[in-house]
Amino acid sequence: MNDHSARRSEPTMREVAALARVSTKTVSRVINDLPGVGEEAAERVRAAARSLGYRPNLTASSLRRSDRRSATLGVLFEDLSNPFDSALLRAIEDRARQNGVLVLAGSDEDDPTLQRELLTSLAARRVDGIVVMAVGGHQDALQQERERGTPMVLVDRPPTFGHTDSVTTTNRDSSREAVLKLAGLGHERIAFLGDRQTLWTSQERYTGYLEGLAHAGLKLHQELVRKDLQGVDVAEAAAASLLDLDNPPTALFTAQNLVTVGAMRVLRSRGLHHRVAVIGFDDFPLADMVDPAITVVRQDVPKIGRTAAELLLARVDGDDSPAVHKVIPAVLVPRGSGEIPPPTP
Repeated sequence: MNDHSARRSEPTMREVAALARVSTKTVSRVINDLPGVGEEAAERVRAAARSLGYRPNLTASSLRRSDRRSATLGVLFEDLSNPFDSALLRAIEDRARQNGVLVLAGSDEDDPTLQRELLTSLAARRVDGIVVMAVGGHQDALQQERERGTPMVLVDRPPTFGHTDSVTTTNRDSSREAVLKLAGLGHERIAFLGDRQTLWTSQERYTGYLEGLAHAGLKLHQELVRKDLQGVDVAEAAAASLLDLDNPPTALFTAQNLVTVGAMRVLRSRGLHHRVAVIGFDDFPLADMVDPAITVVRQDVPKIGRTAAELLLARVDGDDSPAVHKVIPAVLVPRGSGEIPPPTP
């Protein structure tokens, strides 16, 4: 497939009918699950549809334009209730609206089966292109849809296949910067609390943590590392286990926003929120309103979303230049929690 090749013509109902040796009316009845078709003929239709890769056009009545566009984009993120995902969606919507384009969005819960189902649903509605977060360790469905010719941009996690644009942030470099800041205050026991290690972002942030320790001349203490934390409650339990160590950490690097929330809950419940330093990756609502306010590595979410939308809209309009990987810098925002020094001996 050439870089960003135009979407190939989709198989038509007429072609399915010809292959199955039935009328288009029969195909329509089978596709729409209507009665009046014998099982043998119905199975021929289904087999023909599978063979041709036919997908029912749910917006056929609205596709009378000569360019065959639907003026819609699809967005698939892990969890639209997560502040990062919802802010990213809003940025994409705002940019798409400037072009008169509607956005259809869904949450795939980092489930490859659900993501495949949602991809199929969006494709059946003939979206002009898709912005998507790849499920951790699973990109087959995305690659297959891209090979069909569907314009696609990956955000937060780059593709493992070719000819596809992506937009990420400075995960590794900014994580290293956060750890070096803590080390610069005198912290030697800096804990890492991270999301699932199947995610590229988590791997990059953990690598940045390791680099920060190395650059500061600090030893890695494996007992201070907690990975694969999904959700606030799990993060809370992990943070508690760290604080229960005989020699607990004096600083925490929490590498995802919900992980940060869980860690802060434990610190506050134990009265340690002014004694243990915290720097979190990703900002979230009210992070600047608590006491102490939470120092974060803040991604430029509006720019990430805007950049992804602009790349996709350009591809939809026919841009066939080589694929690009845009990296939007994150910034360390000092607010108080990341500036707490270690206790004096």
